[in-house]
Amino acid sequence: MQENLLEQMRRAIEPLQHIHRSGHVVGVSAGTVHCACTTGDTRVGDRAVIHTQARLRLGEVVRLDQTGAYLIIDGSTEGVSIDDAVVFQPAPTFAPHSDWIGRVIDPDGRPLDGRPLLPGADARDINAAAPSPHERRGLGQRLETGLAVFNTLLPLVRGQRVGLFAGSGVGKSTLLADLARGVAADVIVIALVGERGREVRHFVQDVLGDEGMRRAVVVAATSDTGPQVRRRCALSAMAVAESFRDAGLHVLLLVDSVTRFCEAHRELAVASGESANLRGYPASTGPTIARLCERAGPGAGTSGGITAIFSVLVAGSDMEEPVADMLRGVLDGHIVLDREIAERGRFPAVDVVRSVSRALPDAANEKENEIIAKARALLGTYARSEMMIQSGLYVAGSDPKLDAAVSAAPALEEFQKIKDARGTLAHFAKLRQAIATSPMRSDATQGMAG
Repeated sequence: MQENLLEQMRRAIEPLQHIHRSGHVVGVSAGTVHCACTTGDTRVGDRAVIHTQARLRLGEVVRLDQTGAYLIIDGSTEGVSIDDAVVFQPAPTFAPHSDWIGRVIDPDGRPLDGRPLLPGADARDINAAAPSPHERRGLGQRLETGLAVFNTLLPLVRGQRVGLFAGSGVGKSTLLADLARGVAADVIVIALVGERGREVRHFVQDVLGDEGMRRAVVVAATSDTGPQVRRRCALSAMAVAESFRDAGLHVLLLVDSVTRFCEAHRELAVASGESANLRGYPASTGPTIARLCERAGPGAGTSGGITAIFSVLVAGSDMEEPVADMLRGVLDGHIVLDREIAERGRFPAVDVVRSVSRALPDAANEKENEIIAKARALLGTYARSEMMIQSGLYVAGSDPKLDAAVSAAPALEEFQKIKDARGTLAHFAKLRQAIATSPMRSDATQGMAG
């Protein structure tokens, strides 16, 4: 993806125009501005600048009819008045480049870190179609993550698409940063959708750090930006990932979060005239999620692939809320972070019993699958009886399976905290030792002893 600097500069200057289409404001409502203009030359997605008396206001065309264009503007409509001049311009060209690695950009490819940044040679459609299902490859090999729970119980494989479901304050951002630093990938692309401005800087500098940024591109749209910018953030990050995939690289894509992406889509859909009758979301939300997720995954032919993790904010751990429900149906697994686990100090706070990796059983060999099954059975048995155990109603010896789960619980709890670079084999050895504390040892466990 190396290019001549002069060619990059030429492509940066080329889209500049001397003549722009114009119109004027004829109506203002909550969040929407109606402009009279020549609609034959105006397209949905075009940008606009409203010249108000106080300052310039930026907007985007979200709807067209015979009377003109309807704009969603950044911020409120306060200060916009009838007959204010409106200047239209095409959506900027989005052309990722290898120089973007290590940088923080906005959804239009402009730098947010205060340093200059040039576009690449090849413009990309941020709404590109997914690869042909007939041509794309199957899931690849198991990936090293640096986290014991994901190297064993919930394996992540190349090209997999996984949902990360969590409430606020349970370690979601920290887990994403751990994965960004630990997963074996050529490039990391991170979308911070609707994040607080202070948190963007904290995530880049403190959570991700220099180590994580060495191979990362961060696309950010803060919570104070308009819904059109927040929705475009996830789409632009996907386009960046696709550009590296097409160059033959393996990309890890982290989207935080799909919930805020869907909330932005809802605002735009309602402004465009669609009703929000699907439990508060418009009917187009499901297809929009599916189009975004289907673009990730293994590539076709000799191209690389995109391993994607999409986070979802679940209020009150409600896994049946609309976005979580729709997302689960299009992914290759889901990871649930539990608040009670986080409150007792275990991070990552993964609830293995409620989490699923659809990469299994193919991602592990026969003995490893038996060990995973034994560990999950012990964790499930303990989880179902935890309240009884904590309340003192459990009597040792009354249930052999529960006795085994209670015996193994402390070791399995410690195992799920492990963060290191020793690799999958070492982590399976640790998992074998953890379930070996149970009196009900399987043949697979005995066969792998030593």
